[in-house]
This record gives sequence, structure tokens and C-alpha cells, in this order.
Amino acid sequence: MSGRQGIIIGISGASGAAIGVRIVELLADNPHYAVHLVVSPAAERTLSEEVGRDALARLRARAFRDHSYQDIGAAIASGSYPVAGMIVAPCSIRTLSAIAWGQLDNLLARAADVQLKERRRLVLLVRESPLHLGHLRTMLQATEIGAIIAPPMPAFYLRPQSLDEVIDQIAARAINLLDLPRLRAPARIWCGPGAESA
Repeated sequence: MSGRQGIIIGISGASGAAIGVRIVELLADNPHYAVHLVVSPAAERTLSEEVGRDALARLRARAFRDHSYQDIGAAIASGSYPVAGMIVAPCSIRTLSAIAWGQLDNLLARAADVQLKERRRLVLLVRESPLHLGHLRTMLQATEIGAIIAPPMPAFYLRPQSLDEVIDQIAARAINLLDLPRLRAPARIWCGPGAESA
């Protein structure tokens, strides 16, 4: 990795694939970190429908390493392989459930479980609405075992002027939740009434 530390980005099949794409783009430009990418089969379809037919190819080209969703023997499936943390964006309810309840039959869920057992940050951008009690209980379970649940909510108070601004803000906030040195994404912040956001 040429001295760069790995960060795992998982993209599952929920709507909001553009957020995962933007996170990879922001991280790929950072000289201190290397993106390990895991894309579920359902996410491949969502990327094509929501971002464009060439989205997956462009995404894979930006990653340091693109791992097969089925490769549970990949380096990132082991706690001995040093990475700085993981973001799943977007995170489907199926993926959330697999992580929360230890159903580790694919690399995305397994890599997430490794972050939890190694006490590294795991950020899940759970994308579903409305939520029933089972969803909420599963989010509680994931939180209790150490995950950070960060639904991709628009920061309306920043008065975004475009969908791209909304996506950029959500992506940057997710990255910053990893709380890593030499990694601060350009998220705008609320400075109080009447003040310009930074």
C-alpha cells in the first residue's frame, strides 16, 4: 500500500449508491489512505440504475483494491490485516441485519464484523424509510456491539442548492465519523443563526 493505511468501503444494494461513489472519490484523493472496495451484487444493479452503466467500472478504477463480495478469504476478512475502519454506504437492511446478528457468509458482512471485534470504527449509512420495529431493534443491536448508525440525512439547515451538495455533505460526514488522523473531508458545519457555515 506504499505506506497508506487501508479503509474499507462497502456498498450494498440500498438506494443511495451515489453516496458510496462519492466517499470512494474523496478517499481516493487522500495520499495517506487506500480504499478497499466491496460491492454486493444488488449494489451493482443499483449503481447501474442510479449512477450510470459505467459507474461500477469507474468506481473500481478509483479503489486501491476491489474485492469480490464472495471472497471470504480476502485479506480484509482477517483482523490481522491492518485497516483504519470501514464505511458501508449505503447500508441495506439485509446488510445491517447480517452485521448485527453475525450472518457472515459474504465479505462485506465479514469485513464489518472484523472491524467490530478489533474495536475499529464501523459506520453504517442505513437507508430505509419508514422503519418498522424489527429495523429499529436491529439498529439497536448493531449499536450495542459497536457500530455507528448514520442514516444519510440531508443537512437542510445548510440550504443545499443541488443534489450533488447533499451527497457531498453526507459523504464527508460519514468519512469524518471514522475520526482518523490526516483525514478530514470537507463537510460544511453549522455555525449558528445568521453565520456562514464553514
